[in-house]
Amino acid sequence: MKAQVFIYDTTLRDGTQGEGVSLSVDDKLKIAKKLDQLGVHYIEGGWPGSNPKDMEFFLRAKELNLKHAKITAFGSTRRFGVTAEADANLNMIIESGVEAVAIFGKSWDFHVTEALGTTLEENLNMIYESVRFLKEKGLEVIYDAEHFFDGYKHNPEYALETVRRASEAGADWLALCDTNGGSLPYEISEIVTRVREAVPTPIGIHCHNDSELAVANSLAAVMAGATQVQGTMNGFGERCGNANLISVIPNLQLKMGYACVPDEQLKQLTNTSRYVYEIANISPPNVQAFVGQSAFAHKGGMHVSAILKSADTYEHIKPEAVGNTRRVLVSELSGQSNLLFKAQELNLDLDKNKPEGRAIIQQVKELEHQGYQYEGAEASFELLVRKGLGDYEEVFTVESFKVLMEKAGEQEVMTEATVKINVNGQIVHTVAEGNGPVNALDNALRKAIEAFFPNIKEMYLTDYKVRVLSEQDATASKVRVLVESTRDGHDSWSTVGVSANVIEASWEALLDSMRYALLGRRDEVEDLQPEETERQGILNH
Repeated sequence: MKAQVFIYDTTLRDGTQGEGVSLSVDDKLKIAKKLDQLGVHYIEGGWPGSNPKDMEFFLRAKELNLKHAKITAFGSTRRFGVTAEADANLNMIIESGVEAVAIFGKSWDFHVTEALGTTLEENLNMIYESVRFLKEKGLEVIYDAEHFFDGYKHNPEYALETVRRASEAGADWLALCDTNGGSLPYEISEIVTRVREAVPTPIGIHCHNDSELAVANSLAAVMAGATQVQGTMNGFGERCGNANLISVIPNLQLKMGYACVPDEQLKQLTNTSRYVYEIANISPPNVQAFVGQSAFAHKGGMHVSAILKSADTYEHIKPEAVGNTRRVLVSELSGQSNLLFKAQELNLDLDKNKPEGRAIIQQVKELEHQGYQYEGAEASFELLVRKGLGDYEEVFTVESFKVLMEKAGEQEVMTEATVKINVNGQIVHTVAEGNGPVNALDNALRKAIEAFFPNIKEMYLTDYKVRVLSEQDATASKVRVLVESTRDGHDSWSTVGVSANVIEASWEALLDSMRYALLGRRDEVEDLQPEETERQGILNH
């Protein structure tokens, strides 16, 4: 049976101390439900005595009906010169109605005398009395030994005495904190081992990432005997962040043989990570380990050739284990293996011994030399492959397009686009306005196509990006436009256009987006012929 490591998530408290991270009470409740679904054991919701928002969270969290996690409050030991029974913050923790609490106290003698301005003995009394008070109230108590590793390095005897007092008072856990994030894995391992020898209470670890070692330090602590790991989703937190549980959990579970969350829940890891990014309104980094979009992306031709034979050649775990997927990118570095893999994904019959494959690869390389990039525009790439294999029939062709912009005096800029397309031999000429040239072109093209394919109304653009490719050319620079589209908010796809003219590049990406949306619908045209009056209405818009 696997040894259990308990996961303590502090995204809702420590994570929100990160720059640019702000969560409403509703946000925190949503994330708490998601964390419970992942299978974490403790969810630290905040500090009841610090602000009304945190107290509201605790009161509303009682209605969540969580299946795995304990909602946990955070606080400090009693204040200097005040009894535990009279301490306002400790009493607010009781009022919050939580089952568990993490209280922090000072482990570093330097902090006791300089920051708290009290004696070393009084600090020990503050720890003991606070833990004992909360235990007498029936709470599970996690004692967070703040700055423990720095304190141990400067005065090991006193640092050990602080956790001994917490243990003697009945603490259920002793969480050793690398608060400044400056310790190294070998130091963490040695000190955790020493604490385990000195006290009988189970050990937890709380690491910050200031030396880019929070995950490594957490793993080292577990190897030394810690059985609780504190951290945050995606490593959110003050300064450089906290230990990233998105990396800690799969490393412990898939590589080190510990049980953290149920195996089925582990498959929710990628979804959970992206959900938290979305709620926090932060763009997830593609290169994030385990869950990033690029975590299992393969680009080099030799790599893909090996992946086709055995995924283990260039993947350290199966992406499905953490809910991610394998991706093969097509670029100027690609070989036929990349193309074969993508063809398999698209259910296209591609024979590597035929010239079509080599011709498509050569075309990709030439287009990427011009500035196209298909790594983030897989819909355009699919159209390119289908055309190269003769597996694509044009749904419509463009006769012409025109964009007019006018600004008179202080009036807003007026933009109008005119589009003429040919659908099954019929010329459709439409005009539409928009809040800019791209929007106007999109409206005009959509209006023309809707007459034949009403379902195109379900499609809309969700993102539009422009990148300058040759900055030295200033306003004459070539640009690359990426357009992301969706159908009813479910399926999404991206397309690309490149030109020295931003309108032409946008138009090219828009056309590919429409064509991709209409794949396989060429035969529907005859059944959806617009009536003559409707057609006349389009012409006279």
